[in-house]
Amino acid sequence: MTIRKLVALLAALALFAAACGDDTSATTDTAAAAVDDAMEDGGDDAMEDDAMEDDAMEDDAMEEEDAMEDDTMEEEAMEEEDAMVDGDLAIVSLSPTATEMLFAVGAGDSVVAVDSFSNFPAEAPITDLSGFEPNIEAIAGFEPTLVVSSAPIEGLDALGIDNMVLGAAATFDDVYSQIEQVGAATGHIAEAAEVVSKMQTDIASVLAELPEREAPLTYYHELDNTLFSVTSSTFIGQVYSLLGLENAADPADPDGEAFGFPQLNEEFLVTADPDIIFLADTKCCEQTAETVAARPGWDQLSAVQNGNIVELDDDIASRWGPRLVEFIEVAGAAIAEIEAVPAS
Repeated sequence: MTIRKLVALLAALALFAAACGDDTSATTDTAAAAVDDAMEDGGDDAMEDDAMEDDAMEDDAMEEEDAMEDDTMEEEAMEEEDAMVDGDLAIVSLSPTATEMLFAVGAGDSVVAVDSFSNFPAEAPITDLSGFEPNIEAIAGFEPTLVVSSAPIEGLDALGIDNMVLGAAATFDDVYSQIEQVGAATGHIAEAAEVVSKMQTDIASVLAELPEREAPLTYYHELDNTLFSVTSSTFIGQVYSLLGLENAADPADPDGEAFGFPQLNEEFLVTADPDIIFLADTKCCEQTAETVAARPGWDQLSAVQNGNIVELDDDIASRWGPRLVEFIEVAGAAIAEIEAVPAS
């Protein structure tokens, strides 16, 4: 019985006694005694209830406090872990693609040296180190704790230096996986996930803007001015396949003996007559739409006649890092400008 109920019972008895006079004194005394007993029991119960409520509130408060302390400790632990990773890491990158990945995920401050071809981003500490012929002594001179390369480097283990190997990507999933690996190794997991997510979103946007065609456009991708190209089996070829293009160079390496990088000739290209030409040798070989159009016999090509020659940045077109999106955007924009080719 609660205190409120006891108070109500007393009030009722008081009214009853006033109405009945002295004749009811015995009854009143008896009832009062019962109320006293009830007060004692009810008071004890109420005190117990209040104590239980207080204990419950105290438990809730302690749980909330513990939860807040756990969250705070977890956040502090994560901050300390990131600080330890960033503070302990000293990275040498011998791969231009890896360099771009490291800076993209936010690990640039830990990079102490990069190879001579890692020309992006501008703040990358470029050196004369070679990724093709690594010099162990030169690498060790930068006192790295981690070396990122495109192939294993012998001798680093003996020096206590970790070696992360990021080989050439074969698929888009390889690209995303490598970015995530770089993020995990440098304590930038969340940033790496954001990079991957944005890449996927941006690529999807390009694909959504491509016009529908009754027949696919054909293309020729030029690696250098000696007419080396790529087939659909290569990663670059997969990029174009994603964009709905058909590779004019595929018949030149049907068995893969050229590993997807056949060397073509003018006669082959005139016969193939691609709808669009992509130049990935604008830096290395100073090729432009004008120099291609001036080549003997190339004025017969539909791509030349229609002005469908796309000048690419060599680096962006050959690396599979975060700037892959830029490659796809440039190619996608060029494709979207070409009128649909009717099925023959």
